[in-house]
Amino acid sequence: MPLKIAHMLRRIPLRYPRYLVGLVTVAVLCLAYRPAPAADKIRISVTNFNMAFLPAGLAVKRGFFKEEGLEAEVIRMNANVAVTAVASADVDYTLVFGSVVRAAIRGLPVRVVASFIDGSTHALVGRPEFKSVKDLKNKTLGIQAHGASDHVAAMMIFRHFSIDPEREIKTVALGSASARLAALREGVIDVAVISPPADEEGRKLGFNILARAYELFTFPFVGLGTNTRKIKEKPDEVKRTLKALIKANRFIRQNREGTIQTLVEWGRTTPELAAAAYDSSWKVFNMDGSIPEDGMRSVIEQAVKEGKVTREVSAGEVWDPAPLRDAQRELGIKGR
Repeated sequence: MPLKIAHMLRRIPLRYPRYLVGLVTVAVLCLAYRPAPAADKIRISVTNFNMAFLPAGLAVKRGFFKEEGLEAEVIRMNANVAVTAVASADVDYTLVFGSVVRAAIRGLPVRVVASFIDGSTHALVGRPEFKSVKDLKNKTLGIQAHGASDHVAAMMIFRHFSIDPEREIKTVALGSASARLAALREGVIDVAVISPPADEEGRKLGFNILARAYELFTFPFVGLGTNTRKIKEKPDEVKRTLKALIKANRFIRQNREGTIQTLVEWGRTTPELAAAAYDSSWKVFNMDGSIPEDGMRSVIEQAVKEGKVTREVSAGEVWDPAPLRDAQRELGIKGR
């Protein structure tokens, strides 16, 4: 019993009947009891339970959402479904980035508010007979889904090596990383674009890692997107969501063993594959959620090119920086 309440009870004169003392005791305890406020429930979509989207899983597993008064449910969705769900408010947030930018350009009520990865973790994994990306001209590529971040990364890699992905690469949407690896084994495709830890699994199967996207170019690839109405009507919730995910990113940068353990549990992978995934990609996770303006412009230019958009697109059409500034300020972070 708190000392203050005990002191109040001792001041009740002894001449009063016991039942009256008991009633007063109950009344005082009821007044002193303050139930903890219920956590706000949020739903966040990711395209895979892998290293790239680990900030969401880690924020759940390590209690960062709970610290911010949030009860988060992380849901796996293809990128196109995720963006539609955010636009219709069926899901609160998504960690896909480029797809949100493209949707905003098309006029959907969505915006990106942060970036957590400054370069794609995707890799091109080819059959043993292919030794370089240039060997893949006129070959078949396996992706998760058309327009998803893995598809975008693959196209950028091919263009970097002077291959036109629209004319010189046949693209097949196959879904999960395991399905893409199976298609590689069976010879249905020649190369797959996949993220850690599946890239290491592919290497163990005898396939060649031909290129890693973040070694060739840098710009935002995984971040937080949400509905414009959410930003306007629930700015505090958006801020707390950002704070939890920034904490998760910092944990990833600073705690190798803890991150690997969480990836094993959340991604349902082996410690060996989780360690390989961490070591190959931890450097692309930033410390503050910032979106560099030149990086944002690169994403917009890529989206405009893919969508064959002829008008000028401003950053303000796809990006709202205000929620992140508020989150960074409360965390004592000076944004980039």
